[in-house]
Amino acid sequence: MKYRFWGFIGVFISIWGCKTSKPAPQAPPEPVILSIGDRKFTTDEFFQSFTKNQFSDDTSKSTNIREYLQLYTNLKLKVIAAQSAGKDTTAEFREEMASFRKQLAQPYLYDKVFVENLVAEAYERLKQEVSASHILFPVSPDASPEDTLSAYRAAIALRSRIIQQEITFEDAATRFSKDALSSPKGGNLGYFTVFQTVYPFENAAYSAPIGKITDPVRTGAGYHLIKVNDRRSSRGKVQVAHILVRISSNATSEGKAAAKAKIEKAHSLLQQEAWEVVCRDYSDEPTTKDNGGILHEFGTGAMTPAFEEVAFSLKRVGDISPPFLSNYGWHIVKLINRKPIESFTELAPQLRQKVTTDSRGELIREALITKLRASSKMTEIAPIKAAAMAQLDTSLLRGKWKFKTPLNASIENKTLVQIENQPYSVNHFFEYVYNRQQPTPAGTSLPLLAERYFRQFVNQKLVETEEANLEKKYPEFRALMTEMRDGVLYTQAMEANVLERSLTDSLGQKQYWEQNKANYRYPERAFATLAVSESDSLLKRAHEALASKPYQLRRKGTDLLFPSKSTVLSVKHREALFEVALTLLNNENYSVEVSAYGDADEPDSVSTMRLHNAIKALTNNSVSLTRIIEKDYGKFKPVANASRNRRVSFQYFSTSKKDLEKALNALKLGNILITEGAFAKGANRFVDAARWEVGEQLVSVNKEKVWVSIAKIEPARLKTFTEARGAVINDYQKQLERNWLMQLRQKFAVQINEEELRNLAK
Repeated sequence: MKYRFWGFIGVFISIWGCKTSKPAPQAPPEPVILSIGDRKFTTDEFFQSFTKNQFSDDTSKSTNIREYLQLYTNLKLKVIAAQSAGKDTTAEFREEMASFRKQLAQPYLYDKVFVENLVAEAYERLKQEVSASHILFPVSPDASPEDTLSAYRAAIALRSRIIQQEITFEDAATRFSKDALSSPKGGNLGYFTVFQTVYPFENAAYSAPIGKITDPVRTGAGYHLIKVNDRRSSRGKVQVAHILVRISSNATSEGKAAAKAKIEKAHSLLQQEAWEVVCRDYSDEPTTKDNGGILHEFGTGAMTPAFEEVAFSLKRVGDISPPFLSNYGWHIVKLINRKPIESFTELAPQLRQKVTTDSRGELIREALITKLRASSKMTEIAPIKAAAMAQLDTSLLRGKWKFKTPLNASIENKTLVQIENQPYSVNHFFEYVYNRQQPTPAGTSLPLLAERYFRQFVNQKLVETEEANLEKKYPEFRALMTEMRDGVLYTQAMEANVLERSLTDSLGQKQYWEQNKANYRYPERAFATLAVSESDSLLKRAHEALASKPYQLRRKGTDLLFPSKSTVLSVKHREALFEVALTLLNNENYSVEVSAYGDADEPDSVSTMRLHNAIKALTNNSVSLTRIIEKDYGKFKPVANASRNRRVSFQYFSTSKKDLEKALNALKLGNILITEGAFAKGANRFVDAARWEVGEQLVSVNKEKVWVSIAKIEPARLKTFTEARGAVINDYQKQLERNWLMQLRQKFAVQINEEELRNLAK
């Protein structure tokens, strides 16, 4: 068990746009309000903590200033105890703080206004979806000037031909675009929205007039000619459930016909069966079939176009589409929820996160680098740089460059660049290049690639230098890091001195319970089962079903169908049996009735052997025999379809009343709620409406009818240790904490400046 407050980090980062990032002058020394041992705590830092507490969203934390000083003192005592135990010197602590510092530093390294402009722009673009086509002329980011110019001229020339109507954009994309995915479709990318393409491409798509062709747009992939086909208002997001019947890429015509027949059968069953049942029995999507086929919500551009169009065409929650075909196979889709774009206030934290991590992040970083290069004291040593660059050979283009140490004496440990009096050597630069090199596309220029690595190396060192000095430049960052450090130390101290001991000290728990038994009592309670519904017929069904346990569910396994006189399990049979085993393993309250049948032309032993083989396969898959109900019907109970007489079927049962509740609700006769438990008077309005006596009763509460079955009424009594253990541990923790604080106050002298406290309380 750990007390963690680290969610504060995410809250801080999400609201950092409201914080100032201007360095503040050093404040004069503040008077001290609290001393603990040799540690002094100023009135100002205490009052800041108090004010922050008072304006917290949690109004339960509100307290007067004298009470808060007591809490503040206890916190600082625990932190000092952790420090005296050396908790702040461990490798684990340093790693944890370094991780927190990295996260908290990010807002201080960005231009707030620049980021907020990007956030506002992104939100406006979210309101529109763009359909565009493109033609790609690939060129590496580090290509030679000649290759870059060649690609640019090719784009300009083709654009001219399209404008002069020598060739259509679609034909040009099909013939000349190097984007293998879109060129067969005439370059069509379909509809997309913000963050779904790189930022330069997005800018062009959102700014170009419909039907016009842009000038060449440069991205990391090369040059693009972009044609905007359409714009429309955002459709928001939808959440759907789906049933999928897969069609493999090499399916025969018979396989395709079978898939179509299967999806049509599933669609027809939806007229009478619950969606969840049909989905489980017919869907080929293993990750969703057992949860009703529900997918995560999505917007435009997240799914294949065919799937999106059908999903967004559904208007009302619960609407079900007819079967349709996509690249993956046949689908049926059911609308679960439709959600418009959230307000700017709701989305702003997510948008800030996205603009700093997608391709816009490079622009934000470039803005920071430009500022740091202008404000930092930096010197490049040109002769050393030239000598170092000469060591980067063509193996760098393949991502295979290596260097031997020691280096040549002319560059070994020589300063390559100096930032704010901190030198960085050639060795540092070579390590940087070696660890980050990657194979490059054909046509990459070695001098340009080497210069990019050098520029990135210097940029990183500039940022590291700025980050290392944040506490000196920004008092609010220094205060935040102090709060974070104290929080981690407080957590570690509480875990070591209170939490771990309270959980592991079973003797101490028992002694505390023995001394305080009277505090842990049960009132008089009724042990009851309730069924609540507005439907008389559904309540009657529930009453009948609850009379026999385990409860029969609507859920069944896939039947095993056999050729005449055959008892051998096929691969398909074993797959179906594995699904049954998996269902039982995932639902601990389930059991399964396994029933075997034979037709009139088969010996009686055939159905018996089918049953034996099926049960053996289940037990081999870790299913206990205690969870299997065996039924050998032989030639009894024949059905009209003779081939189905030769089968093994599976009917699920459950000991859980909640599973019965789900089965009854799947009948679509109304809603029913089944609850059981031990209820004190006043704990449940339905039990309160019934007579306080053993037996069955039918009562009404407003429009709801309630069947109540009270099995027994237990008088008030003391809880056993096992029953009270959770509450005992909680109270024992409080006692351990009180005792620990008394010891700390004896170890570290606590002095309060009453005059300062009175001044604050005025």
